[in-house]
Amino acid sequence: MDYFLCVIGMVMIVEGVPYFAAPERMKAWMSKIMELAPARLRRFGLVMMVAGLLLVYLGRR
Repeated sequence: MDYFLCVIGMVMIVEGVPYFAAPERMKAWMSKIMELAPARLRRFGLVMMVAGLLLVYLGRR
């Protein structure tokens, strides 16, 4: 459980950096994301999950 909490904390740090460093750019980027079709966002999410799973697999090997 400690490892899981550490991982969640690291994800939150990495996710928060762009919002802290460049909030104007993040707002513009988010408005572009809102224009994408749901199917395209779903594919992007799937690709990111597979990439994350691969990274976890390689890191735990």
